[in-house]
Amino acid sequence: MQTRAPGLRPAGEFDGARTADVTAVIVVWSCVFAASIFGILTRPIGDLAAFWPTNAVLLGLMVRFQNLARPSGWCAAALGYVAADLVTGGSLLSTLLLSAANMFGVGVGYVLFSRLDEQYRRLRRPLSVLYLVAITAAASAAAGVIGAIANPILFGKGAVSGWTFWFATELVNFMAILPLMLSFPDVAWRNLRKSAASRDIRLVSIWPVLALIGSAAASVLVGGPGAMAFPAPALLWCALTYSLFVTSALTLLFSFWILLAISNGYLPVAIDYDAQHAQMSIRIGIMLMALAPITVASVMATRNELLDRLKRLAEHDQLTGLLNRSAFRDKASALVAECTRNARPIAVLMADIDQFKSINDRFGHAAGDAVLASFARCGSGCLRTSDAFGRMGGEEFAIALADCTAEEAYGIAERIRTLFASERVVLGDGRHVSATVSIGCGSSPSDHSDVDHLLLVADNALYAAKAAGRDRVVMSASERQDRIVGHI
Repeated sequence: MQTRAPGLRPAGEFDGARTADVTAVIVVWSCVFAASIFGILTRPIGDLAAFWPTNAVLLGLMVRFQNLARPSGWCAAALGYVAADLVTGGSLLSTLLLSAANMFGVGVGYVLFSRLDEQYRRLRRPLSVLYLVAITAAASAAAGVIGAIANPILFGKGAVSGWTFWFATELVNFMAILPLMLSFPDVAWRNLRKSAASRDIRLVSIWPVLALIGSAAASVLVGGPGAMAFPAPALLWCALTYSLFVTSALTLLFSFWILLAISNGYLPVAIDYDAQHAQMSIRIGIMLMALAPITVASVMATRNELLDRLKRLAEHDQLTGLLNRSAFRDKASALVAECTRNARPIAVLMADIDQFKSINDRFGHAAGDAVLASFARCGSGCLRTSDAFGRMGGEEFAIALADCTAEEAYGIAERIRTLFASERVVLGDGRHVSATVSIGCGSSPSDHSDVDHLLLVADNALYAAKAAGRDRVVMSASERQDRIVGHI
């Protein structure tokens, strides 16, 4: 037996930890440095940045990707802050003070977010936005503590005004960016475009975006203190139309645009924007405006998730996960109608587990349930996602195969039968159960009948398979006759 000294790890573990550390350093440093450079470019001379995304980006990275929240990742973040400020001409004192404020605020936010359930961190619960506001407020207040120290030193202003201004600025930036990062979809990049195209980027749903652009243009043309609220109705429309992620992206663009427009004079608000009190008031107002569409979108996301779950419960068999009888008929009818329009063949299979009652009697109903679930897995593995597969009741199942000839349907049915016959279901007490299935095939090559007729044809073929000795696939009488004629 091999042993190793206490405290030592295999080389493979060191390699994995080293790779994770390198990844964390590269990703975190690059994001922090790039976001900091962007924020510094929006900084008026002698003042703080008009838009500072770095802290929210860093907090979002650490919360969403826990593997980055390691000592190497936090060190890389600190180095990213320092490097960005130094390369743009910042003094060492200002760099250290500003970086300390940034890191302290993000650290407090990360600790608080870590105490929440994953669903709340992803803004998928009705109270998620309330927690988001509370945590970002705490993080902003923590950053403001360092800001209260830095404000008299760097800008010659009071500590209290430094805290309030820092708090308001951080809160706006957090509320603008964090929802986007926390709601980012967990999908592959190749599926993200497809998902966005099918759910959000449709011509019929482009009107809320156009309304947002139009209201933003109107606010520039009209001006005045109330102009920055012009896009509010359009943002709410977006929240009711789009997903939480898309709404968060639009809200971020709105917040970024309005902050830059006001600070650069493109959006005249008829107040002295150079006054720190006015800046704080405007930024808090922008944050509250951004909060409304995020809240609506979060509630809508929770509602849609609940509706999807209810729909699945209503349409699927809870034991096997297959379509129930009603849902199968709906999907099969749609497949028949589509094949009729396109003059394509369609086939229907009816399957019945052989001697299922004896399995229940000998091994118990739990064993019977396991056999049904096993058949559902075997059948699903042999079918396309476009096919309809449902449990009609008891041990009886039905399958609708679009664009499938009788011969192809027979081959699929035979593959399902063979695979299921080779399955061994292991029970909790260690015993093994095996079963067979009889399948009947019915098809319509061109003059498609309705789904009820096809089910009846396949059901008659199923009875023929049972009468012939079970554990077999039987085609309907008309199909067998067609095959005989075809071979003459």
